[in-house]
Amino acid sequence: MSGLVLKLGPRERVLINGAVIENGERRSRLSIVTPNANILRLRDAIHPEEVTTPVRRVCYIAQLVLSGDADPDDAKMQLLRGIEQLSQALRDSDSRTQLAAATDAVVGGQYYQVLRALRMLLPREERLLAAGQQ
Repeated sequence: MSGLVLKLGPRERVLINGAVIENGERRSRLSIVTPNANILRLRDAIHPEEVTTPVRRVCYIAQLVLSGDADPDDAKMQLLRGIEQLSQALRDSDSRTQLAAATDAVVGGQYYQVLRALRMLLPREERLLAAGQQ
């Protein structure tokens, strides 16, 4: 069986194709076998007031597509433009790898993979911003 496997803690919520699903009292495991399902763990969601950095802004656009709040065709150009802007600042090889993966995912319409690749950049961005404030 292929697909995404979600391991949910008690009372954890997940958004699947626009529907919020809450787990029961015990840990559980769900296998998502439908290809291209839009899935977002609500504990990982970026809230509008948290969109305060360049990486978070681009992540948020991908998240809006996953939640059904943004049209994928409209978001595609915004994402590609945002990734290009990030590539001007994040020049190390690890960041380049994640940005390339995010770009490929945007082109392929795989918005969960876009978000996943970009979220890998959040700790690096946080360190860079903290170092810049010293």
